[in-house]
Amino acid sequence: MAKLRTKYICSECGYETIKWLGKCPTCDNWNTFTEELVEDKKREVKKYITNTETFKLSYNSNEKEVRLKTNIEEFDRVLGGGLISGSVILLGGDPGIGKSTLVLQAASKINAPVLYVTGEESLNQISGRAKRLKVNPDSISVLPETNLDYILSAIEKEDPKFVIIDSIQTIYKPDLQNAAGTITQIRESTSELMKLAKTKGCSIIVVGHVTKDGMIAGPKVLEHIVDTVLQFEGEKNHSYRILRSQKNRFGSTNEIGIFDMNESGLEEVKNPSEIFLSSRETEVTGSVITCSIEGSRPILLEVQALVTPSAYGNPQRVTTGFDIRRLSILLAVLEKRAGFRLSNQNVFLNIAGGIKIDEPAIDLAVCAAVASNFKDKFADSKAVVLGEVGLGGEVRSISNIEKRIQEAEKLGFEKIIVPTSSLKSIKSKNKIKIIGSSDISSALNHILKN
Repeated sequence: MAKLRTKYICSECGYETIKWLGKCPTCDNWNTFTEELVEDKKREVKKYITNTETFKLSYNSNEKEVRLKTNIEEFDRVLGGGLISGSVILLGGDPGIGKSTLVLQAASKINAPVLYVTGEESLNQISGRAKRLKVNPDSISVLPETNLDYILSAIEKEDPKFVIIDSIQTIYKPDLQNAAGTITQIRESTSELMKLAKTKGCSIIVVGHVTKDGMIAGPKVLEHIVDTVLQFEGEKNHSYRILRSQKNRFGSTNEIGIFDMNESGLEEVKNPSEIFLSSRETEVTGSVITCSIEGSRPILLEVQALVTPSAYGNPQRVTTGFDIRRLSILLAVLEKRAGFRLSNQNVFLNIAGGIKIDEPAIDLAVCAAVASNFKDKFADSKAVVLGEVGLGGEVRSISNIEKRIQEAEKLGFEKIIVPTSSLKSIKSKNKIKIIGSSDISSALNHILKN
């Protein structure tokens, strides 16, 4: 009989130790070690196989990459064009964000056998959600089960092309002594599902919980096991949901999918620029339009700034959807290079629509919004502002300039302010007026109305 012993595993990075530690020596996080029971198995003598076949790197397979379409364009874009046979996908997100709704809608539109394994909800709950979403119940087989052996047996029997595990934290392998949801159970269950996916050639989506810090629950080793890691996120006060790819062995990690959550489920947002600008007030100070590239898609966004005198010693710097440290740098550039006295001013910055942007191409728009509200001058409502701002006050070149110009022209904007160094990369002819700016002062002269 195998002996049981205790070990401690870091829930953040998977580091193992035989005794509890307050701080993980690998990832430097505190209070992340959880106690696990493991079995000491007898070591087997390794026998090396001598008839292993190797292949040259120049080997070309005749097999074409076949993708299973979910028929949800936003979902397929993030996946890289669809589901790959034999792939395992980890989908994470906050509770109630719409993970189960997304996978159920995708399952209903796939033209292939689907098995939905639910460990959190009953059959009646799944049926109720399917009726609300107007999903065809005959196209999906449901298995309310948490025992991994029964789940693997059902997959072998049903032979589906698409399997949904909702969620991995509820699944347990009976051979292990650990409770469901522990690191060992999550890791071993995912490994078994991965082996079966590669053997059967089916695609598996594993739904995972998210910790209070916004990270997918379980050690990082879980993300290394799967082929694709998707993050489903959104603000509680907004109906928009964003699907991001954090890891993708079969596609780009820069693409995003945008959805609108309503009573009938998730609806695709095919033109996000119009959505994010729909509630915009044209005559208000501190409002500037910019364009960000998310994957291969240009999105027009509204940058809002509010500048007020500080009644206390230390002025506040508050941001929503933008890096607060980057804002501090841009405020210092405005004060040093453009002569704006902001060291005694509270600055509040918001990217309208609940989206988070970390692209340096919107630096100039942030500076223009702050300057507009500080000087109480209106920014040109028919202008789009682009450019990265350097510490010397210079406006630096950005990528994908033509895509941004075409998006601004399509939505009816009359002019666009771009870095002077980016003008040489514009090859297509456009009706929109293109203005080049080499420094922040000249850019503000074009943006702010007298």
